[in-house]
Amino acid sequence: MLIFTSGFLGGFLLWLLFPATVAFSAIKIPYFLTLVLFILHRIEEYLSGFFDRLSAITGVQKPEVASWEVVLLLLLSVGAWLLIPWAMGRGYRFGTYLAWTFFAAMGITELAHFVVFPWFAPSPLAYFPGMASVVLLAPVAWWGMRRLAAAQRQRSEDSAFQ
Repeated sequence: MLIFTSGFLGGFLLWLLFPATVAFSAIKIPYFLTLVLFILHRIEEYLSGFFDRLSAITGVQKPEVASWEVVLLLLLSVGAWLLIPWAMGRGYRFGTYLAWTFFAAMGITELAHFVVFPWFAPSPLAYFPGMASVVLLAPVAWWGMRRLAAAQRQRSEDSAFQ
């Protein structure tokens, strides 16, 4: 749970550090690329047995796809991330918060495939389900975080000159 929550907590901390409202146009390309790579990542996790492996590690039975827990998790996380273009396009600071959580989850939390999960693999150098797609996903999310921070810095500089 701590691993999955870190994206929202990390995004919240980044949002506090870079508090400006950012135009969606500043992150449009990294947002859509990250979204596509996230979908590919989820497909890789499904096909490579990520949740079966996670269930074996934690001893917690894998929930059914249509269970209320999974549906609620998807509505709260992915549903919120799909609102980013709309919320940022309307100038809502909450949209910028959602963008930070999205990029933090994809660029920081997903690194657990390399930093945390391998400790539970048969060998430290063994493939853990989901690793391959994180190699592309994380850097694109970092690009999105960089664009958010740069847009915030630009707004700060612009307001300082006014």
